[in-house]
Amino acid sequence: MSSPRPTVADDTTPVDVFELGHFVAGRVVPGTSGRRGPVHDPATGALRGHVGYASEADTQAAIAAAAAALPAWSAMPPLQRARILFRFKALLESHLDELARLISSEHGKVFSDARGEVIRGMEVVEFACGIPQLLKGEFSESVGTGVDSWSQRQPVGVCAGITPFNFPAMVPMWMFPVAIACGNTFVLKPSEKDPSCPMRLAQLLKEAGLPDGVCNVVNGDREAVDTLLTDPRVGAVSFVGSTPVAEYIYRTASTHGKRVQALGGAKNHMVVMPDADTANAASALIGAAYGSAGERCMAISVAVAVGDAAGPLVEAVRGQLAQLRIGAGLDDGAEMGPLVTREHLERVRSYVDLGVQEGAKLVVDGRGLRVKGYENGYFLGPCLFDAVEPTMRIYREEIFGPVLCVVRVPDLASALQLVNEHEFGNGTAIFTASGEAARTFTQGVQAGMVGINVPIPVPMAFHSFGGWKRSLFGALHVHGPDGVRFYTRLKTVTSRWPTSRRETAQFVMPTMQ
Repeated sequence: MSSPRPTVADDTTPVDVFELGHFVAGRVVPGTSGRRGPVHDPATGALRGHVGYASEADTQAAIAAAAAALPAWSAMPPLQRARILFRFKALLESHLDELARLISSEHGKVFSDARGEVIRGMEVVEFACGIPQLLKGEFSESVGTGVDSWSQRQPVGVCAGITPFNFPAMVPMWMFPVAIACGNTFVLKPSEKDPSCPMRLAQLLKEAGLPDGVCNVVNGDREAVDTLLTDPRVGAVSFVGSTPVAEYIYRTASTHGKRVQALGGAKNHMVVMPDADTANAASALIGAAYGSAGERCMAISVAVAVGDAAGPLVEAVRGQLAQLRIGAGLDDGAEMGPLVTREHLERVRSYVDLGVQEGAKLVVDGRGLRVKGYENGYFLGPCLFDAVEPTMRIYREEIFGPVLCVVRVPDLASALQLVNEHEFGNGTAIFTASGEAARTFTQGVQAGMVGINVPIPVPMAFHSFGGWKRSLFGALHVHGPDGVRFYTRLKTVTSRWPTSRRETAQFVMPTMQ
């Protein structure tokens, strides 16, 4: 399916490259569009292979396969569906390192972080294995004389998932395990930047015994996306990505009669109070801001330093950044890897240039970083800005790279106002020794996920993940209880067995007696 890590010559041309197609109806297919895109190793700049871009016809073929598989799959007892997911989980465990290597080789995140991503995705599979319990409805006996009523959850139908480059394993597994456990079939459109891992997941699902057509993968670009958003056979669409695209996904799919959950951008703030342990807060910031080179929707990109916390915090972060180990994702001991593509590297670097132009103080400048042995890689060193103002673009916009902005405020009320006035409300955190401050912040902040002395408060699989404001379009979050609600339709049945006597017609609104 994919070649080993390539041997790189002086011109960064690998000895061998792969050609990746799509996974439809249980087999790999090449596609018909004739269009394709490159897949690079971000650490070396070397070409790993090409991924085919699905045409409208290719995408419709995947939808047709999902629609054909739907009747038998939805009729399968939930317990039997769960047993397939149990086998899939076991395969994920046995292939954990293989999947992590694929992620590191195409995304660039370090191997330990890639393993953690797969494990967090596995936790959603574990949750979905309990689907027989999760699909239980409610029953009310004798809501009227001789009348009973109950609710039941049934599948939506063919569902689609459109996922980003930064979590090629975890985010797809936020979606398809819950969807198929609920009796739906699925078409996944992963990022074309790092497509090998999602394709491998589909192969492992087949190995676990999933019937052909239940889960399909189409690679590609907007042509595939627009087909999924408009095809009447698709009943639900899940998306994770930037806010402009999330808004487009939500409006387009909703207009075409689909239910939608579209998670958008983030500018996650971490408030550091004067009573917080400075060294611990700085360590938390280092990991949360620079882990995965800042390419996380839950990365901390703004440190809100309250009162006297600011100076010591900036110095502590500066000191710890000097010890950060940067290298290729598969290098032993590396803590931060490269950015995903050369284009994204240039985009993030342009934001650093902009911050300097806007007048922020660049305390740590990572633009000159060169990693020995990886001179053609897409590396940017950690960047730390102090004296950032809320009017600056580096504060307002999502950078999605290893860039941390420090904003200084006088008190907790000002910190809370700062967070709440931002257009994004994905995640946030507060570091403090005060229960009163933590409670005030938790109750008043306008964000979907909140950490207290936890820098990246990603909910476990049995809770749900999602933000507020322009970080989420749609009413329901992903995975957990909201995931089950999203991928099922509620049906309520009211039942009565009539007596042998003839009944007269009733022309008033029925009431239960």
